[in-house]
Amino acid sequence: MVCDRCNLAVDTLLASMGIEPVSIVLGQVDLGEIELSSTQKAELEMKLVELGFELLDDKKSRLIDKIKTSIIELVHQQEFQKKIKLSDYLKSKLNYDYNHISHLFSGIEGITVEQYYINQKIEKAKELLVYDEQSATEIAHRLGYSSLAHMSGQFKKITGMTPSQFKKLNDTNLRKPLDKV
Repeated sequence: MVCDRCNLAVDTLLASMGIEPVSIVLGQVDLGEIELSSTQKAELEMKLVELGFELLDDKKSRLIDKIKTSIIELVHQQEFQKKIKLSDYLKSKLNYDYNHISHLFSGIEGITVEQYYINQKIEKAKELLVYDEQSATEIAHRLGYSSLAHMSGQFKKITGMTPSQFKKLNDTNLRKPLDKV
């Protein structure tokens, strides 16, 4: 569940089963003190599959959370120390084969690990542009882009505007919270 519509669909499903969740955020449902019987769990799993979702065990959920956290940490470091491939970084950080990480992430989140990484970098670029303490070229270098043109191309593809157009708007409402990226 990666969008509000997905969260609403799951919330509606749970309500139809008489289950009141504490919260539904980023693909995770918090049932609080509610313990599902094995019959309820099987029914929930079947109905989630009908909606195009799957019930994850805790191990998968924790790994997805670790992937996201690792990417956010990488992007939000003060500055890229050296060029490192995302696949190598995640393999060393999580001790899993990158193919496994990539397949699991895209299957659950609906986007690739690489796209999630790019989205995080663009959000960081937005933040730095709003602060107006560095030039776009410095920001591109800081975020590990090979050139301003490379960052600008990705920025425009995702936001629909160039970094300079975004900077001129000076609208902080165009930024997203990290859990919405």
